[in-house]
Amino acid sequence: MSSSTATARTDWLNSIGNRLGIPKSNRFRGRWKLISRRNFAVNRTVATGTSIMTPSVVAESSLGLQQLPFKSEGYNYWKWRCYRIHYVVEGEGFPIVLIHGFAASSFHWRYNIPELAKRYKVYALDLLGFGWSEKPLIDYDALIWRDQVVDFLNEIVKQPAVLVGNSLGGFTTLLAAAALPDQVRGVSLLNSAGRFGDDISTSDKTEETALHKFIVKPVEEIFQRAVVRSAFWITMRPDQIEAVLKSGVYRNHSNVDDYLVNSILRPAADPNAYEVYYRLLKQLISNPTKYTLDSVLSQLSCPLLLLWGDLDPWVHDHAKPNRIKDFYPNTTLVNLQAGHYPQDEVPEQVNKALLDWLSTFASEI
Repeated sequence: MSSSTATARTDWLNSIGNRLGIPKSNRFRGRWKLISRRNFAVNRTVATGTSIMTPSVVAESSLGLQQLPFKSEGYNYWKWRCYRIHYVVEGEGFPIVLIHGFAASSFHWRYNIPELAKRYKVYALDLLGFGWSEKPLIDYDALIWRDQVVDFLNEIVKQPAVLVGNSLGGFTTLLAAAALPDQVRGVSLLNSAGRFGDDISTSDKTEETALHKFIVKPVEEIFQRAVVRSAFWITMRPDQIEAVLKSGVYRNHSNVDDYLVNSILRPAADPNAYEVYYRLLKQLISNPTKYTLDSVLSQLSCPLLLLWGDLDPWVHDHAKPNRIKDFYPNTTLVNLQAGHYPQDEVPEQVNKALLDWLSTFASEI
């Protein structure tokens, strides 16, 4: 094995380990404590665009904040392209659609749904492959989630709406807004995924050689799969999930509680969870260049709100929100002292900023 191949493999391993917050001393161990599928089994019932749950009763967290009650069976299900898609809907009025980030779910908006639902009709959607939605063994890319959100707006929401997305969900909302300019009245991004085109290195764009495609790549995939399998089982333990979240992803640890851990852990009990996780992570790490922020923003025509956690350890380009604002002038930027998930770490600030922003163009919605 060449030194360059070994270095590439080590870099790939470390990129996963760093993303998941796994201590280096744990990355090469041969045995890990696995989750008990029996203890975390989820009973799923499917409906076609209708509610199967009674209206939720707002609960209070240990911090005294109103939060969406956690329900292991989920809330509502919608049949999309033969897949079961989970979503939450609360409140009445103009629709706001919330889209979670990587490895999260609609429950990650637990503190936002009750507050926003006092004035608006709030939907929180689980993307295909995540949360309580089905996890088919397919090839995932940005367009499938864009299409899911577009169809959700057309089939379930059925009227103009504002989209709010965190991380991967942020970039998904941009794609959906570009696809439905007449139906999306505004977009809010919280620490959104996506890169500008000029950030993509020449090596990212280099075409594969035959040697890489037929010899190196298959060997790399075997190694990568083993790494991700190990990382998955290391991470999907209650203690490790909590450790990852407290490692800098959440700068304020107050909201890292059993509710949050369970909302991440339960979907991991799905029989397809590991394989889907591998495919998603491989796609995001090895092929992030197909769509860029500037190419999508150039198609946007609605107001944009950036709610940005400035202490995010996963977004290394700290100038990113300002670059977005410079590129797309119809942008309002609110900087927050939070990590990658400001909607859950500083929900009161996020809710206030969202409501204030929505009020500035209330006549248009």
